[in-house]
Amino acid sequence: MTEGSTPATPPVPPQKRERRRRQPGSQPGSQPGRTTQNIHRNRAIHVPDGHMAIGRIVGMHGLNGELRVELHTDFPERFARGETVWLGDALAAKTIQTAREHKGMILLTLDGVTSRDEAEALRDQWLFIPEDAAMELPEGEYWVHDIIGLAVVDEAGQPLGQVTDILQTGANDVYIITPAAGVNRDKELLIPAIAQVVQNVDLSSGTMTIRIVPGLIDE
Repeated sequence: MTEGSTPATPPVPPQKRERRRRQPGSQPGSQPGRTTQNIHRNRAIHVPDGHMAIGRIVGMHGLNGELRVELHTDFPERFARGETVWLGDALAAKTIQTAREHKGMILLTLDGVTSRDEAEALRDQWLFIPEDAAMELPEGEYWVHDIIGLAVVDEAGQPLGQVTDILQTGANDVYIITPAAGVNRDKELLIPAIAQVVQNVDLSSGTMTIRIVPGLIDE
């Protein structure tokens, strides 16, 4: 899937959701297609080809078909009255009838879902948008699924491993790197997403170049 250095471990599924992350000190590029198999809470999910997940239905609210939706987008305005979302693997087009924020989630009603039983039947279903409807990101920002899966190399081009997850901290993100054989004594690398360390992200080749600063790698 990604090009460039071959990691020691097989690629992990990217989180193909409408989540973005700022990447300091990097240059944008074009991204080749990636697998649409995802992991959420240790369960595999399927994102239909050409789509991005923006929310997961976690339950119902009340008696009239209102749904509780867990956000998987950085753009909650996706869930506005009159907007269209695509439901489940069948990609059933649904128009949002009502939407409101509630305790960190979105409560919404969809056309054709008018009862508690109908809402309950949709529990754990995902809501999608087409990839070409994704928000345009400013320079220096990337989708999470663009970063996860990148092959990581040092400034000499030596393979270090592969980005397998992103930790969100108060100061900056931290990239979790599954190491190539023999790197960091085969222990996970924790790479801070700061300009002093991350030198370049090249999505066209599927690589991230980092500068090895003291204490970053256990020799």
